Amino acid sequence: MIRARTSLVLPLLAALLLIAMIGATGFGAEIIPVRAVLDTLGARLTGAIPTDPGTDTIVWQLRVPRTLLAAVVGAGLALAGAAMQTLVRNPLADPYLLGVSSGAGVGAAAVITSGLFAGAGIWALSGGALLGAFTAATLVFFIAVAQGGLTPLRLVLTGTVLGSAFAAFSSYLVFRSSDPAAAQSVLFWLLGSLAGADWTKLALPLTVVALCAGLLMTYAGWLDALTLGADTASSIGVPVDRLRIALFVLLAILVGVLVAVSGGIGFVGLVVPHAARLLVGPRHRVLLPTCALLGALFLVIADAATRVLVRPTEIPVGVLTGLIGAPTFLLLMGRRRYQFGPAS
Repeated sequence: MIRARTSLVLPLLAALLLIAMIGATGFGAEIIPVRAVLDTLGARLTGAIPTDPGTDTIVWQLRVPRTLLAAVVGAGLALAGAAMQTLVRNPLADPYLLGVSSGAGVGAAAVITSGLFAGAGIWALSGGALLGAFTAATLVFFIAVAQGGLTPLRLVLTGTVLGSAFAAFSSYLVFRSSDPAAAQSVLFWLLGSLAGADWTKLALPLTVVALCAGLLMTYAGWLDALTLGADTASSIGVPVDRLRIALFVLLAILVGVLVAVSGGIGFVGLVVPHAARLLVGPRHRVLLPTCALLGALFLVIADAATRVLVRPTEIPVGVLTGLIGAPTFLLLMGRRRYQFGPAS
């Protein structure tokens, strides 16, 4: 039954994602009809001259890159969530468990409140966040190794403790700032936002998500074995220690890049993998592509909603994903057929 469902789920999710992306491009402070969106996209893709320069600017220069970034970030966070839950064998794990998001928050807060790297322009905030994220991941790695290795329990405890410490330091930087506008900017970024998306910010996250997705799919069988426990995985030839280190590095890079371009968007990496397991089962070879499509679909719709709920302003997308994600997670956990690990 699961295999039959899978053959339908993936094409259906792909079709829904395409429809959602086209529809989301029309939403914002100014609603643009679908016909006008399609005309603009058609003109751009065929090299024709757009009939309405104003609509072309809004659709192609502002909303298309933002919608694409939402899809990329949503897919990446969902993949990271599924891999993180496998790495620590904990269904409550999310992509930010390693303290990467909190570390990125320190970097972003430092840039915003102090004006560091001001000469870097639009890359200042992303660069500071990325540096903070990698610093946090490095600390978690070496502390966990020094304590006895990258076991699930040590990763969870180390990441949680250091994440809390970094979050406290971010709050301190905001508290010390004498500029109310800077404090508001930090808060908006910490809650997650895709408002700064443009074509120049797409290449890095798209490349990183594609490469990480390919690597995870390549070792999907090993990930299945790892969910059964280290002893079972070792008994069938899986190099558990090396796999854990590789997963840690991959997740640190993936989540660090995503947080750097979008801030801390919560619940996508926690809820989507569980929903995907209900749709196609726990086997990673089908779970991972389902997570990517479902995560992209979820965040594209959520981001579009943030632009229209309180027009002409918008709310941070992390607020909406949290409001939707918490009750959805509780509902999913109540389903009787839910299973975290591979079926026996």
